[in-house]
Amino acid sequence: MHIPRSFGVLLHPSSFPGRWGIGALGAEARRFLDWLASSGARWWQVLPLGPTSYGDSPYQSFSAFAGNPYLIDPDLLIERGWLEPEAPPAFPEEKVDYGWIYAERWPLLRRAFAGFETKAAPEERAALEAFMQGERFWLEDFALFMALKNKFGGQPWNGWAPELRARDPEALRQARLELAAEVRFHEWLQWLFYQEWGQTKAYAASKGIHIIGDMPIFVAFDSADVWANPQYFYLDPEGNPTVVAGVPPDYFSETGQLWGNPLYRWDVMEQEGFAWWIARIRQSLKQCDLVRIDHFRGFEAYWEVPFGRPNAVQGRWVKAPGQKLFEAVRAALGDAPIIAEDLGVITPEVEALRDGFGFPGMKILQFAFSDETNPFLPHHYPKSGNVIVYSGTHDNDTTLGWYRTAPEEEIQFMRAYLAKRGIRLLSEYEAAGALIELALQSPAKLAVAPLQDLLGLGTEARMNYPGRLGENWTWRYPATALNPGLAGSLKALAKAHQRV
Repeated sequence: MHIPRSFGVLLHPSSFPGRWGIGALGAEARRFLDWLASSGARWWQVLPLGPTSYGDSPYQSFSAFAGNPYLIDPDLLIERGWLEPEAPPAFPEEKVDYGWIYAERWPLLRRAFAGFETKAAPEERAALEAFMQGERFWLEDFALFMALKNKFGGQPWNGWAPELRARDPEALRQARLELAAEVRFHEWLQWLFYQEWGQTKAYAASKGIHIIGDMPIFVAFDSADVWANPQYFYLDPEGNPTVVAGVPPDYFSETGQLWGNPLYRWDVMEQEGFAWWIARIRQSLKQCDLVRIDHFRGFEAYWEVPFGRPNAVQGRWVKAPGQKLFEAVRAALGDAPIIAEDLGVITPEVEALRDGFGFPGMKILQFAFSDETNPFLPHHYPKSGNVIVYSGTHDNDTTLGWYRTAPEEEIQFMRAYLAKRGIRLLSEYEAAGALIELALQSPAKLAVAPLQDLLGLGTEARMNYPGRLGENWTWRYPATALNPGLAGSLKALAKAHQRV
């Protein structure tokens, strides 16, 4: 995919303002896109859009194909006449309270579904049926998975009745009959999500905005993907993983990171022509124009940890068939527009895989200021500009928060580096703007900044603390934050660096 010299903003839809406690794909999404277009931006980057499980992380989803029902806009359900007008609870405006959302949103969605069943027009029912037929390859299993999960009180699928855990055909047939209404409810939710996301994407396109999606390399154990396709994963006869994903010990962690995701049976996937992966990437590209694949190095080799270990120390590197996989993807989908998240310890083999398919990698400026040899410094970027540069990502502190805690030698190096490039940095409150200007000035084809950095916010606006349980993914911006003055100054800066 040809990426012109341009810039974008990283913001998950859950961070939109609004009266329903979490961002939604309605009026506030359009207001954000209006503002983004007025700033001269051409890209909007989101986090994964799937339904979140326990912990609320977009990177741990019940499905690699489904959308998050929390992003459905209740105001649009009221407009369609399926939900009676009602005042939402007094949700906090500055953050998402997921416990409260869970307690309130599911009853609301069920009320709206009952309204649809009694009031929907024939063409709306026909549209739902057409969606169900067109997405049957994943939707049928996902909707039954969610219905069974509700029946068994939210337990992971390996805690269900043995015949359902093992997907006995007669047990599945009986479950579909018994839970038909609940299955239809979850199919309806996915139809709504894809409708609203499709409208949002079309509105973005009308404003000249392209969308960058995000795909975790691994899927959650407690997901429809693993339950419906156990042959693709290393599982024992009881459905438990035998090996799980992580990363080895490094400078940041003496015990590594134990993610716990089940690992792929790449041999089985290869025998089937990587059909599941091709379907997954094709589905993702329905939602976005360019997709970032998280932990790209895992396609060359991944860290395998025996299930049950307390940390990731006792693991090993195992080769993965990335070359064959992406050759199959290219044969099926052409030159798929993919960004390789190539952070961490990257080997020449990983670089060769990335570059061989022309995938742009990522550069994070918060990581850049150790010394002149640091590859994250813009003067080391390839002449082709085939990289995406970020001030920071969802896993970093905001730039202001980072600046306040960075070692003094990094700050001094950063100040000197910026000064050589005509960028001033007189106080901590200019740190985010300075990194954004450095990103825009850089040779990278695409420069991206989190909205928190554009707003100059501190650690209170951080989106995620890797490895911390709870209180992540909650930040929301106030409705007054996106003003014409900020858009105008951003557009002028981008124009000065030929990104508009």
